[in-house]
Order: sequence, then structure tokens, then C-alpha cells
Amino acid sequence: MQLNKGENGVIDFNSKKGFICDMDGVIYHGDRVLPGAKEFVSWLQKEKKLYLFLTNNSGLTQKELRQKLLRMGLDVSEEHFYTSALATAEFLKLQAPGCSVYAVGEAGLLNALYDAGIMMNDVNPEYVVMGEGRSYSLETLTRAVNLVMKGAKLIGANSDVSGPIENGISPACKALVAPIEMATGKQAYFCGKPNPLMMRTGLRLLGCHSEEAVIVGDRMDTDIIAGTESGIATVLVLSGISDENTPAKYAYQPTMILSGVGEIVNRAEASSKLCV
Repeated sequence: MQLNKGENGVIDFNSKKGFICDMDGVIYHGDRVLPGAKEFVSWLQKEKKLYLFLTNNSGLTQKELRQKLLRMGLDVSEEHFYTSALATAEFLKLQAPGCSVYAVGEAGLLNALYDAGIMMNDVNPEYVVMGEGRSYSLETLTRAVNLVMKGAKLIGANSDVSGPIENGISPACKALVAPIEMATGKQAYFCGKPNPLMMRTGLRLLGCHSEEAVIVGDRMDTDIIAGTESGIATVLVLSGISDENTPAKYAYQPTMILSGVGEIVNRAEASSKLCV
């Protein structure tokens, strides 16, 4: 299936220099690689495209993401990953160097904070930082609520409400932060997509300008709005959380709608043949 939507409805993928891609729902579901993903990564590498997997998953480190893709038969080096955990650590490093936090999350978030020189503190931290993970419980939630009530600022690694898994969806960071916001009356600041800071970092890491790049994702409320507000062409793929009816709910639209990332390769190769 191949659908075109949006103002122009066409992207010349061969002419684009950089590709910023989501992972969950775009490259894989859980531990299952999605159709066309291997061909897409191979095409990026063969055509020497600049590419970055920009994910709101805060739980995994760059090394763990590399290992996850390797298990699926995709060989992608660590510098091609940037996560909401790294964006959160970078934000705090710029805002309050050497600050202390009470963090709830997995290795990806904790390691990023440590590497940024941020200390852990469960007594009187300056920030409460929430990510996803198995450490989330009523005990950690209660501690986070009371620390925020005492004056700690509330940070969320990303604003995803849910994420795709093999058998449905799972609650994501914004859903896990919501009880703290409700209990305290305080609003969280979210560092992941669609935060413009994360998008600018992605373009800087790629070394290209917005008009030279494409954002590929499965979510209107993070991937597509991030590209729209950054002046980057957007591709919504229907291999994750969205279907063909999803864009109608939003005022902004993707440049293109495709069934999956394999369609990018098909369109690029078809265009190349026409030019021969």
C-alpha cells in the first residue's frame, strides 16, 4: 500500500541528505523487525545517506539499541542513535550543571544522567526525572510526588502516552508522569520529541539543514509535528501506532503517508530508474 497526503505529497528521497527515523513502530515491534526495515537500512548505508535513529525510548543505551538491532539482523553503529534520555541529560546539563535528581527509569536514562555529571539524590533533589521502566511502582511514584511537593522540578524524558508492542500498546512516559501532575498540580517539562531542542540536536548530529532532511515516524503527535514545526519533510508510516484515518484528527498533515519504510526504498529506486 502506498498513500500520498499533505500539501505536496511527494518527496525526492534520492536528493535528501539526511534521514531522522523513529524506531518503535517504524523499524521494529518489540523484538520483531518490521517488513522493509532491513532493505531500508541497507539502502541508507549503500547510498551513503546521513541517518539518525531518534527515539523517545529512554530505557535503552546506545549500545543496547545497537545490540537490539544486531539481533534482528541490522548492523548499525552506536553513533547513529540518539534517545530522549540523552536529550534529557543534555537539557539538565545546560540548565543546571552538576545538579541532583531523583530519577525513575532504566539504564538508558540513568547512564545518560551520570555521563552528564548529574548526581542521584532521593532526599532533596533539584529535579524529579521520569522515564519508562520496570522500576516504576507505587513506592517510586509516591516518593516522586512528595519530592515535587517539596519543590523539585518535574521532568519527563518524553511526551509519548503509549507505545506499540507485539500484542498491543503499553503506557509510555507521559502516561506515567500524569499521576504526579494530578497529585501535585505541577506540570512536567518533556525533553524528547517533539521538543525543538531534540530536533535541533538531531540535525546538528547529522550535519545537515532542515530542508535537506526527512523525518520518518509512526506518530502524528511526536514525529510528524516535530518535523512540521522544524520545517522538515515528514513521512508517516502505518506500521506502528497510526492508521490511514489518524491524520484526519490533526490540523497539520505529513508530507507523505506510506505503509512502511520499505516504500521509501521502492520510491527511491523507481525514481532512479526513471532518471536513467
